[in-house]
Amino acid sequence: MRIELVKRPQRSALFSALSPFIALALTLVAGAIMFSLLGKSPLDALYYYFIDPLREVWSLHELAVKAAPLILIAVGLSVCFLSNNWNIGAEGQFIMGAIAGSILPVMYPDFQSWIVLPLMMIMGMVGGAAYAAVPAFLKTRFNTNEILTSLMLVYVAQLFLDWMVRGPWRNPQGMNFPETRNFHDYAVLPEIWSASGRAHWGFIFALVAAVLVWFMLSKTLRGYEVKVLGQSPRAGRFAGFSSSKMVFFAFIVSGALAGLAGISEVSGAIGQLRPTISPGYGFTAIIVAFLGRLNPLGIVAAGLVLALSYLGGEAAQISIGVSDKVARAFQGLLLFFVLGADTLIHYRIRFVATGSRKAEVSHGNA
Repeated sequence: MRIELVKRPQRSALFSALSPFIALALTLVAGAIMFSLLGKSPLDALYYYFIDPLREVWSLHELAVKAAPLILIAVGLSVCFLSNNWNIGAEGQFIMGAIAGSILPVMYPDFQSWIVLPLMMIMGMVGGAAYAAVPAFLKTRFNTNEILTSLMLVYVAQLFLDWMVRGPWRNPQGMNFPETRNFHDYAVLPEIWSASGRAHWGFIFALVAAVLVWFMLSKTLRGYEVKVLGQSPRAGRFAGFSSSKMVFFAFIVSGALAGLAGISEVSGAIGQLRPTISPGYGFTAIIVAFLGRLNPLGIVAAGLVLALSYLGGEAAQISIGVSDKVARAFQGLLLFFVLGADTLIHYRIRFVATGSRKAEVSHGNA
C-alpha cells in the first residue's frame, strides 16, 4: 500500500481563506492535549499563552518588540518562497546584519552624530544581503541545494558572533563578560512612545517593509516575474525572465530585510552585541510567512500572533512551570497544521495498492 498526493483540479476558495484559522484551531486542540499529558491545566496554559500577555499596556509594547523582527524577516522570506527559492538561513542573515550594523558604535564609539543611526541601518541591510548572496551564488554557479547551504551558514554566523564578542569586540570595561561596549545614544533606535514602553522604530520599519513588498509583488512587473518563475520556471523562461537573476534578487531582498531586523533588534531592544541576540526569530519567521499565506499584509497579522506565542511562552514558563522547549513545540505544531491544511486544500490523498500498480506497469509493457 502506497500513499500518493494527487493535485486537485480546482481548490476550494472558501477553505483556502479559512486555512490559517483551521490551522490555529487545530493547534489549540493539539496544544491542550500536550499540556494535559504534561500534567498542566489546558485552560490555564492557553490563558497564559494568549490572554495574559495582552492585559497591560507594557505587554503591548513587548508584543511590538517581538513582532518587529518576525515580520521583517518573514516579509523577505515571502519573496524567496514565492519565487521557489528556499532560504532557510534567515537566522544567520539576521546575525550578520546585526554584526555589520554594529561596526560604527563598537569600533568607532567616538563618532557620535545623527547620521550614525541611518548608517547602521544601511550597513545592517548590506551585511544581511551580502550573507544571503552566498547561497544564491552557490546555487546559480554550482547548482547546490540552497536549503542546505543557507542553513549551514546559520551556524557559521552564530559561531562568528560568539568569537567576536568574546575576542576582538569584547568590552574592555565589561568585567570579562562576553559582550561588546554599550551603544551610545546616537546609535540607539528611538522608542515610538518613550513615555509608555520600549517599542522602538523597528516595528515601523516592519510595517513599511510589508506595504512596500506587497506593492512590489502585486503592482509591478518584478512582482509578476517573482510569481511566474515560482509557479512555472519554464513559462518564465519563455517570457524572457532570468532564473539566475531571480535567485539573487530574492535572496538579496530577503537577506537585507533580515539584516535590518538584526540591527534593529540590537540597536533598539538590546543596546549591545552578545553571544545570543535571537531566540530563533529567523526560524520562527518561516512559520509566520506561511501562516500569512506568503502575503506581506497577512504576514503582519501572523507576526503578531507568533509574537504573542513568544510572550505567552514566557508567561507560561513563569506561571505554570513549563520549559522553553514546550513553547517551541507549540510553535512547531502551528507550522505543522498550517502546512498540513494547505497541503490537503491543494491535494487529495489516494491509497494505491502496490500489487495493482505492478499489474498496471506489466500490462503497459505488454
